[in-house]
Amino acid sequence: MGYLQTLIDFYSNSTLLKTLRLLWESFGVTVEIFFLTVIFSLPLGMGICSLRMSKFKPIAWLMRIYISIMRGTPLMLQLFVIYYGPYYIFGIYVSDSYRFPAVIIAFSLNYAAYFAEIYRAGIQSIPVGQYEAADVLGYSRIQTFFKIILPQVIKRTLPPVTNEVITLTKDTSLAFALGCAEMFTIAKRQASGQTSMTPYIAAAVFYYIFNFVVAYSMGWLEKKLDYYR
Repeated sequence: MGYLQTLIDFYSNSTLLKTLRLLWESFGVTVEIFFLTVIFSLPLGMGICSLRMSKFKPIAWLMRIYISIMRGTPLMLQLFVIYYGPYYIFGIYVSDSYRFPAVIIAFSLNYAAYFAEIYRAGIQSIPVGQYEAADVLGYSRIQTFFKIILPQVIKRTLPPVTNEVITLTKDTSLAFALGCAEMFTIAKRQASGQTSMTPYIAAAVFYYIFNFVVAYSMGWLEKKLDYYR
């Protein structure tokens, strides 16, 4: 009975309920950052991959440099460059409303570089004989890519793409660097105000559940595409 009363008192704590409500509200911003980044970075990564594999060397080298910079510098630093760059470099004033778009731009550019290399590995893993067979059958280069190569690339690259997407669910917390009111930012404020670890623990539970759902969904998709087993 004592444990039950303790549990009731725990859930009746107004501070805890307020913290959970604020985290839930800010969780929507975290989810929005996640999905917008995925929506923009996946196709952008394919475009960068195509240019990276271009036979026109200047463009190919330019993409190699871009990928090297995006993968070789911290994402938090890239967030600062995207947000403060317009003012310090070009003298263009940016308002607070630019914070969220800056987060999406930085995240999308960063993850597109990783996805581009994943796509490149997938495309280069396709045997040359498949291109030759498609040519014999009269397929154009575009038809060969979209009907033969791309479906195989999607299947082969899904596991590493899944790893990056799972990493993204945790990296969304870096948006706090620009003062974006996502879940980690709110948890940090609440923990500071309450002098307690409870908001951090609650945020960790939110992140874990979200990450579990994403991992499960990607695993389900991987099994659906693995139709030869």
